[in-house]
Amino acid sequence: MAAKTVCVVGSGAAGLITAKTLLDDGFAVEILSKDRTAGGVWAADRVYPGLYTNNVNGEYEFSAMPMHLQRIKERPSGTEMRQYMEAFADRFLNGKIRFNTQVVNIHRWDQGNNQEAVKGWAISVQNSDGTAEQLFYDIVVLCSGGCSLPRIPPELSSAAAQKAGFVGQVVHSFEFASRLDDIISAVKPIDDPNPGHVVVVGGGKSAQDIAAYLANEGRKVSIAFETADGIIAAPIPLPHFIRKSRQVSTLIFGVSSKLSVSSLCRLLGLMATHIHLRTALEKFLHTTWLGSKIVSGFWDTLSWASGKFLSIPSTSPLLTSHSLFWGIRTNDEGSPRSNGFHALVNAGKIQLVASNRVSSFGPDGHSVVLRDGSSVRADVVVLSTGYTSSWKGIFDEEILRDFGLERVRNDCLSDVGIKESEWQFYKTLQNPPQLPLGNQGQWMSSIYRGLVPARNIQRRDFAINGAVFTTSPAHIFEVSSHWISSYLLSDPFLRLPSSPEDALVETERVARWVNIRNPGMLKWVNESYSSGLNFFDYAQASDDLLEDMGLPILRSGGNWFTWPFIPISSKEIKALGEERAILRASNTTRN
Repeated sequence: MAAKTVCVVGSGAAGLITAKTLLDDGFAVEILSKDRTAGGVWAADRVYPGLYTNNVNGEYEFSAMPMHLQRIKERPSGTEMRQYMEAFADRFLNGKIRFNTQVVNIHRWDQGNNQEAVKGWAISVQNSDGTAEQLFYDIVVLCSGGCSLPRIPPELSSAAAQKAGFVGQVVHSFEFASRLDDIISAVKPIDDPNPGHVVVVGGGKSAQDIAAYLANEGRKVSIAFETADGIIAAPIPLPHFIRKSRQVSTLIFGVSSKLSVSSLCRLLGLMATHIHLRTALEKFLHTTWLGSKIVSGFWDTLSWASGKFLSIPSTSPLLTSHSLFWGIRTNDEGSPRSNGFHALVNAGKIQLVASNRVSSFGPDGHSVVLRDGSSVRADVVVLSTGYTSSWKGIFDEEILRDFGLERVRNDCLSDVGIKESEWQFYKTLQNPPQLPLGNQGQWMSSIYRGLVPARNIQRRDFAINGAVFTTSPAHIFEVSSHWISSYLLSDPFLRLPSSPEDALVETERVARWVNIRNPGMLKWVNESYSSGLNFFDYAQASDDLLEDMGLPILRSGGNWFTWPFIPISSKEIKALGEERAILRASNTTRN
C-alpha cells in the first residue's frame, strides 16, 4: 500500500518536528512554506541583530539534534535560532519543503461519487513567480502558528496614516527585520542636528526588543503601552554544567543570587498548577491553605526579585504589569544586560509612554496622538500590536465553523465560577483578578488536546501542531508530533474519546478551566496561537499526551524530594518513536 500523503503547512518549529516525526513513521510528507527559509518566527527575513530568545540554551532544541552553540551563554540569539532551524531542515527534511509557496485555500476534495471515492484535501497555492497550482493530499497537518499574519489596528494602518497626512513610515514588527535599513535611514541619530524619533506601539517582548535595538543604534525611541508584560529575571547566568545539574544548592524562597530561573522549569509548572493534580506535592500546594500561601508567596517574591535584579525603580510603570500567576504575558529576561531594554530605560535612552494608547496620527504629519489627547513626535511608527489567526484566510467559513477553528463565545461558561466548578478545591484560584469592562466574557475553541478538531476526530485526516501557547515550544511540539502521528496511524494504544460528542465535552471542560485559570487571556491571543494555554505547565501538558499514548511520564527522574528541581531535557523524549513502535508491535501480536 502506498504511503499516505501529508501536507504540513508551515516551516516553523512545529512544522519541522511534525514533518520529521511523520517521515520517520512512514508517511509521504511535504511542507508548504510561504517563507524562503525554514524557521517560522526565526526565518531569515524576521531575524535582526541583537534579537534573543526567551529560552535558555538547551530549551529550544529537538531531541534528534542538540543545539551546540559556539559559546556557553544564557540565551541563543535570533541568528543562532535561525541557523539551528535551517540546519535541522537541511539534515532531516532535505527536499521535503516547498519554499516561497503561499497557501491560499484548503478544502476537502472527493474524487468520485461512490463509496470507493478517493477522499482527501485540495490545497490552492500561489508560487513566488505568481503562478497558481492546486495540490492534493490525504492528510493536512496545520502548523502555520499564530505569529505570521500581523494585526494592524485600523486607526494605525498605512491607509489611516495616508489619510491623516502622516509623512513617516508605518511598519509592523513582523516586517521590522526586512525594513530595518529603511527605518535606520529615515531616522537620524540623536547626535544629528535633526534627529528623528521612533514610536514603538506595544508593551510586549517584540516591542521591547525593537526599542532596545533602535536605542542601541543611537536613535531616539519611545515605547507606548497600556500595561507591560510581566518579567522574570535572575542576577547572573549560571554556567551550563550548573544549570543542567541534577542538584539545586539554593533555597527557593530565599531567591539566592545564584539561582537561575531556568532551574525552575518543572517547579514553575508546579507552582502554576494544571487542570488536574497528579502528585501529592501539587495537591498540597494548590488545595491547602498553607500550600496556597506558599504559592502566592513564591510568585510575589519572584516578581519583586525580578524587578530588583533589573534595577527597575519602584515607581516605574514597568512594575504595573500583567500578573505572573494569572496571566500569560510574561517575559523571561534572564540576567540583566547593559544593552538590554530595562537598562536602556534606566539610562534614559528609551522613553516610556505608559498607561496610554496611541489612538491616531497627528494632523501635523509628524506625530501620533495618544488616548489622553497628548501627542508624541514620530518619524517612524513600529506596530508591535500582535497577530491575527493564520487560519481564517485559508479556510472557508464552513470549515472554520464545522471544525471549531473559530473561537466562539459560550454563555454557558459564564455561569460557572471557581466555586461552582470541579476545581472549587483549588485554594490558589479563589481570588481571580477583576477584569476591566470589555475583557470579560467566556470563550472557547473545540480543538481536542489542542491538536485535533473535536468534530473531526474520527476521520483521522486533519491535525494541528504549534497552536498551544507555552513557554517551552520545542518540547511540547515534539511530544505533540508523536501524538499526532499515532492518531493518524490509528495506533490502538492511543487513548481517544469514543465519539465527537465526547471530544466536545472535554474541550468545553478545558475551556471552562482556561477561563478560570487565565481570565481574560484568550482575548489577547488569536485562535491559531491558543488551541491550548499551557504557559508554565507545559511539562504537565506533555505528560497528558504521553499518558494518552500509554507511555511513561515524569521522565526527568529524581526522588520524592529532588524531582521538581531537575531540568527537563530533550533527551528524555528522544526515543518516543521507538517506544511507540514497541507498543504498536505488542498490540499487533496480541491481536
